[in-house]
Amino acid sequence: MKHIITVLALTGALMSCNTSNKNKDTAEESPAKEMATDSTATHFVAIDTEEALIATSLMAAPEASRAGCKVIGYNNEGELVTYKEGNNEFIVLADDPKKSGFNAACYHKSLEPFMARGRELRAEGKTGTEIFDIREEEAKSGKLDMGIAGATLHIYYGPNERYDPETHKVEGAKYRYVVYLPFATAESTGLPENPVGSNHPWIMNPGTHRAHIMISPLADDKQ
Repeated sequence: MKHIITVLALTGALMSCNTSNKNKDTAEESPAKEMATDSTATHFVAIDTEEALIATSLMAAPEASRAGCKVIGYNNEGELVTYKEGNNEFIVLADDPKKSGFNAACYHKSLEPFMARGRELRAEGKTGTEIFDIREEEAKSGKLDMGIAGATLHIYYGPNERYDPETHKVEGAKYRYVVYLPFATAESTGLPENPVGSNHPWIMNPGTHRAHIMISPLADDKQ
């Protein structure tokens, strides 16, 4: 009798162990998928309110300056509106909800004539080349104010349209920086005309009104 009880106890223990191992194996088959699902459910949600749009777009600005930034952008009717008034040196152009992905920009207010002229010409249906040529001529003649030399543009962009409500960070978004130096050249700055590598400054559109120092983000595997 004692022998039979011992055998039954061992059989039960083995069955319990096999069940436990099976459950463990199932859970470990796709840990990345489970983590991604949990992360999505817990952290990232759609940018589907005006409050969320403003908060995520302000991420383009330096953190210490966000509270005082003016925020403008296009509404669902394609009209340029002011979402938030500001009192510092920055203007934020909010992400356009009608376009895929996410792209918000923060720029020094002295660049507003240059930026506004670009928006005006695009609204007229001008192509990128036409806009460049028109502003080039206007800047050279002095008609177009190019702002303070060294004024910056901060771009916060990425392929996703979801964000973390706690931090306001957009999923997968990165930063790119532009420092405008109208008519600067490689010779006048000492910078190369082509990027040496990610996160290395170089001068783009040298010798033109749109000459600027470009600093692109590091590759994903280096961040």
